[in-house]
Amino acid sequence: MGELKDKAAGAGNDLAGKVKEGIGAATNNPELEAEGEAQQLKGKTQKLAGDVKGAFGDKV
Repeated sequence: MGELKDKAAGAGNDLAGKVKEGIGAATNNPELEAEGEAQQLKGKTQKLAGDVKGAFGDKV
């Protein structure tokens, strides 16, 4: 169950980060752009954690 939760959270953070990055670029706001990039990285990390849990059967 943790696998799906991590993957869903990761997908949500990735999407939210892309939106923030796009808005930051469109409004010439480098801080918002950087925040979006950081959130995307967090999402990718969460998705990776979900993949690892899936590979080891949620025992991680």
